[in-house]
Amino acid sequence: MSFAIDIQVDDARWRKVRGLSARLRRAAELALKSGKAGKNASVTILLADDARLTELNHDFLGKNKPTNVLSFPSGAGDRAYLGDIALAYGVTAAEARDAGKRFVDHAMHLTVHGVLHLLGFDHETERSARLMEPLETEILHALGVADPYARTAA
Repeated sequence: MSFAIDIQVDDARWRKVRGLSARLRRAAELALKSGKAGKNASVTILLADDARLTELNHDFLGKNKPTNVLSFPSGAGDRAYLGDIALAYGVTAAEARDAGKRFVDHAMHLTVHGVLHLLGFDHETERSARLMEPLETEILHALGVADPYARTAA
């Protein structure tokens, strides 16, 4: 299968992370493959700042605050162009820092998460989360990223 992943950088801070684009592209490819995307599927990943994600979150979901990742399915009948995902630099960095995770690992998780949403997965109910979260964990394991849902002993 040949997937097309277009990465657009709107916030220069994303460019300062060595090897990030290649890792995000690999994360998206594995998510597309594992999520059984159609052949020649494509997505766009927007690497933006918190202000841009606040704007998108407000315009499309009515929430006037930044978020880590948003997914915008294309609704295309042929499923070739699946849609767009957008990541916020500040929220991603703060979440990674607060959780004691590497920034790159968290950004890869958000990319996988966003792509799976484009493929129709969600976590709105306990049942749907039981399908989506183990798939995320499996993909991330293949990428060398720890299980983001693992519970740590207090």
